[in-house]
Amino acid sequence: MRTSNIERKTAETQIKLRLNLDGSGQSSIDTGCGFLDHMLTLFAKHGRFDLQVQCKGDTRVDYHHTTEDIGIVLGQAFCEALGEGKGIVRYGDMLLPMDETLILCAVDLSGRALLCCDLSIPASKVGDFDTELCEEFLQAFVRTANITLHVKQLAGSNAHHIIEGVFKALARTLCKAVAIDEKYKDEIPSTKGVL
Repeated sequence: MRTSNIERKTAETQIKLRLNLDGSGQSSIDTGCGFLDHMLTLFAKHGRFDLQVQCKGDTRVDYHHTTEDIGIVLGQAFCEALGEGKGIVRYGDMLLPMDETLILCAVDLSGRALLCCDLSIPASKVGDFDTELCEEFLQAFVRTANITLHVKQLAGSNAHHIIEGVFKALARTLCKAVAIDEKYKDEIPSTKGVL
């Protein structure tokens, strides 16, 4: 089982996160932000990852530190659970519709952190969640997971649908990329011999 269990404590957040890449989509999420809970729950479900997240953050300020720090810890957990990456497919992509929204997502579990994000979210908030935090989460996740991620909004007019489409597309893309190719299960998918 490819798993990770991480605790991170700062002056702004206290996070406990457990991840199983080979799960069934079970989750237990408590971030202090209802919308972020919803996004991480569907992330686990659509990625078939078992995910537990507990976060106590300075939400009296806003959800910035909570969202960014959970992205940091989730990225660390992915990196740790993948290990050296033997046998993984490495690449994944998804064209995901969410009602009027269409999201293109592609990932390379390359060992190189890069985010190319092209979103045009028409509202500044969904409930009390600042929509700009979607990209903050992705940036933090990519940086600590050491992956290359492209996310592009091809259509969409509803802020909730756009962000939900991003999280679903990311989950399904990662699910493809972390899958083990049984024909090459003892090989690292790189001519360099390391990711």
